[in-house]
Amino acid sequence: MNTANLQLEGLIMAIASITDAIVEKGLLTHEELDVALSKARKSVEENNGHDLSDANRAATLFPLRVLLLANQASQKGERLTFSDYAKLVGKLT
Repeated sequence: MNTANLQLEGLIMAIASITDAIVEKGLLTHEELDVALSKARKSVEENNGHDLSDANRAATLFPLRVLLLANQASQKGERLTFSDYAKLVGKLT
């Protein structure tokens, strides 16, 4: 695997943990995080300013989709691995 991919994997999982801490501190709810991440996803999906191929758009959306799934899992008291999230993203897209 490309080293950059491993770095991104670590960063995505770190952000997922940070979002858990934000909820635990009562700064935001899972629902509020879902809204924020969904807005970011929608912005990427609708961004016509960039001439992205479908593959590049999917790559851009991937971390947002993982974070949305991680937020949903956390809300249920679950914590999955990056591989689990990646498989779920693959099944859902």
